[in-house]
Amino acid sequence: MATEAGSPQFGRRIRVLLADDHGMVRVGIKAMLVGTEIDIIAEVETGEDAIRYALENDVDVVLLDVRMPNGDGLYALGRIKLERQNLPILMLSTFDNPTYVARSVALGANGYLLKSCSRDELLNAIRNAADGENVWTREELRRVTGALATPRLGTEVDVPLTHRESEVLKQLALGLTNKEIAAQLNISYETVKEHVQHILRKIGVADRTQAAVWAVRSKLV
Repeated sequence: MATEAGSPQFGRRIRVLLADDHGMVRVGIKAMLVGTEIDIIAEVETGEDAIRYALENDVDVVLLDVRMPNGDGLYALGRIKLERQNLPILMLSTFDNPTYVARSVALGANGYLLKSCSRDELLNAIRNAADGENVWTREELRRVTGALATPRLGTEVDVPLTHRESEVLKQLALGLTNKEIAAQLNISYETVKEHVQHILRKIGVADRTQAAVWAVRSKLV
């Protein structure tokens, strides 16, 4: 459930929805914003609650954790952007994961912040996003350029993935490691590795990040 916070003050205010399932993270972010023009107007703990609040309320910027229960942040990002394309969304993560970054770019996020970022980095990102700007760094975009440039042709043809390969691809696109996929699907680590190699070959991409972007564009996730 969303909890309201913040109080009206004079001057321009930036209304932020904070979506993160860890209470200590939310406390830390709110502490960074004390004394600024940025108000956390609501906090939610799940992807589904983030979608619901963002679509039903006036929000200037969404801070969206990547890994959350009941619809992760990347799923929520895609859902929100379908209906509110111009709503600025900044992804938050503990993980410097190129797959997460590539999917965030592909789905229209305004930027990707690590939870270890400085107060100034957080404030500048929120302010720039509220002004409608992207806050991607050149380094972040450079890392995923190859994946984002993957030809779309493969998403327009019928790729003969098996049911299990489709399951593995969906988990891979969520940013899970082979070990995590094995645990999620209750199969062996070696079996996952074999499936991943088959997937890369069938869809004609070079690595996991490109496969994740292909999955997004194919609407598999």
